[in-house]
Amino acid sequence: MAEPTDPSLADAELAAFVAAVRRDPGLPARAVGAAELRRAQRLRVAARPPGPEIPHVEDLVVGPAAAGARLYRPAPEPRALVVFLHGGMWTIGDLESHDRACRRLAAGTGAAVLSVDHRRAPEHPWPAAVDDGVQAVRWALAGGAAGAGIAGPTLVMGDSSGGNLAALACLRLRDEGGPLPAAQVLAYPNTDLTLSAPSVRSKGTGWGLAADDVAWGAEQWVPDPSRRADPAVSPLYAAELGGLPPAVVVTAEHDPLRDEGDAYAARLAAAGVPVGHRCEGGMVHGFLTLDTVSPAAAAAGERLFADVTELIGQVG
Repeated sequence: MAEPTDPSLADAELAAFVAAVRRDPGLPARAVGAAELRRAQRLRVAARPPGPEIPHVEDLVVGPAAAGARLYRPAPEPRALVVFLHGGMWTIGDLESHDRACRRLAAGTGAAVLSVDHRRAPEHPWPAAVDDGVQAVRWALAGGAAGAGIAGPTLVMGDSSGGNLAALACLRLRDEGGPLPAAQVLAYPNTDLTLSAPSVRSKGTGWGLAADDVAWGAEQWVPDPSRRADPAVSPLYAAELGGLPPAVVVTAEHDPLRDEGDAYAARLAAAGVPVGHRCEGGMVHGFLTLDTVSPAAAAAGERLFADVTELIGQVG
């Protein structure tokens, strides 16, 4: 097991974090359940320092039946809108869990960020969260962004299971012939709910995200195992990826989801979709919410924000 000085990790702080997880990994998600996982997450989030001050933050409802959302406006005339879909194994996470990350995203890019409080499993299994993501993007493209004073392009972004939702939203919008977001940003995304990639086995224990916890989340969201290879659930299995928006896909070396994210980026590129892809060396899953733990995780987030800034310039 890695000691705090393990050179395979990006910095000593991250190595100490991983070592602590290995010493006391806690109970598996399937033994704890969604309600207790959410309670524990709320306690962790409450202990974090607040994110950057943003001049205007507003809670609102998007679309006729969507979940709530939170709009972060870093400037009177933001250069773009990023519709953000949070991660959490489809079962946890909310506006508060990713408030700091969304504030950093808005401050780091100059874009407004619309964080969507999508529905979660097991109370709301697939496709509820996808429906909410699609509706939020449609709301923005149909005049919601303009009504909020945002004239630039609309992007969709998600981390982890939120990256899965962002990818699925783009696929559905393309297949239904509706307007598409200008770009998609996928941070260490779930793209294969069969969890059959090699990194699930090689990085599935001892690196902060347990593969069995991801499997449990997939079971809550898609109870029928025969559906987990359905392209409407696992975007890696889509027959055709052409015609999708330009993408940024960032994965992490020590992440059980690394290989499926890398494979999705490769398939997008092979289909002719412009893709910026990077695997963050020495990094673990969830670095967007580990910036207070590790300077290297904070720097990885800043690199992703720079990617988003560059992408906005390309599609704006």
